[in-house]
Amino acid sequence: MTQADQHPHVRTALRYHEAVARLAAPEELAEFLHPDMIHSQLPNAVFPAGAERDLAETLAASARARTLLSDQSYEVINAVACGDQVALEIRWSGTLAVGFGDLPEGHVMRAHIAAFLEFRDGRIVAQRNYDCYEPLT
Repeated sequence: MTQADQHPHVRTALRYHEAVARLAAPEELAEFLHPDMIHSQLPNAVFPAGAERDLAETLAASARARTLLSDQSYEVINAVACGDQVALEIRWSGTLAVGFGDLPEGHVMRAHIAAFLEFRDGRIVAQRNYDCYEPLT
C-alpha cells in the first residue's frame, strides 16, 4: 500500500469508484456522497457542453448508466491526497448495453480521466471530471 492509499479520503475515493464500476444502485452510491454534493463534468466528446449535477441528478445519472452499460471498469493509475482533496488519474472502459449514437451495443468505450474530489464530513462534496474519450468509432 502506498502512502496515498493510506489517506482516508483516498480509500473512500477508491471504494466509491469500485462501487460505480460495478454499477451499484444509487442508494449505495449515496453513502459516499455528501448531501451538498456537486458533480461537474468538463466538456468532452459525450457531454460537449459539459454537465453540472447536484446529488439527486448525480444519482439519477448513475441509474441511467445502469441501463446504458452492461459493465465498466475504473483502473486508478495514480492518487494524490492533500487535506480534504484527492486527485485521481483513471483509465475507464465501459461496454454499451444498448446502441449509443453510431456505436452499436457491445462497443467498448474508453476514456482517460482526471477526477478531483473534495471531501466534507468524510463524504464527497464536490467532484470535477476531465474525461478524455478515445475516438468514438
